[in-house]
Amino acid sequence: MIGIRHHLTRVLEVWRPRTEPDGLGGQRTVRTRVGDVRAKVDQPSTSDQLLAAQTGGRHTHTVYLMPDADVARHDELRGDGQTLTVHHVTGPSSPNYRKAEAELTQPEGAP
Repeated sequence: MIGIRHHLTRVLEVWRPRTEPDGLGGQRTVRTRVGDVRAKVDQPSTSDQLLAAQTGGRHTHTVYLMPDADVARHDELRGDGQTLTVHHVTGPSSPNYRKAEAELTQPEGAP
């Protein structure tokens, strides 16, 4: 995927979990928007799905990103009415892009 930028046709918001005091002596997890990324979202290959199933993972979508994209495990990628929860981010053998294994999810409180 040399020159991947023209393949990254979607802009997704990156939401990262963080903990904050809940006011009762404990903590709660909230998500904070940390930026936007350009992405290409695909269905995973059959071999990717099989590998995820064998390891107990949930991999419904593969997200391709620029190599310097600030995306990490447990982030949510939101856009076009979808929310993708990132389970794993890798840098393939090519330094031209990063790949995130993600699961299409419905955010809490969504109708």
